[in-house]
Amino acid sequence: MLPNKMLEENLNKKVSILLKDNTLLEGTLSGFDDYMNMVLADVEENGENTTRKVGTIVVRGSNVVRVVQK
Repeated sequence: MLPNKMLEENLNKKVSILLKDNTLLEGTLSGFDDYMNMVLADVEENGENTTRKVGTIVVRGSNVVRVVQK
């Protein structure tokens, strides 16, 4: 499936995003652009030994390894 089509289908749904530094972000996909930059709302960041709520963030598409619907 093409990345933009997958993102479009998951707009306003919960997603889990794995970043290059192995950080896992879970939140609601609020928006995206052609470069796969994404806006996530109600985000929870899960690092190696930490979990924290970070609110609304913009994720640069070049840092994303994987996007999975929750």
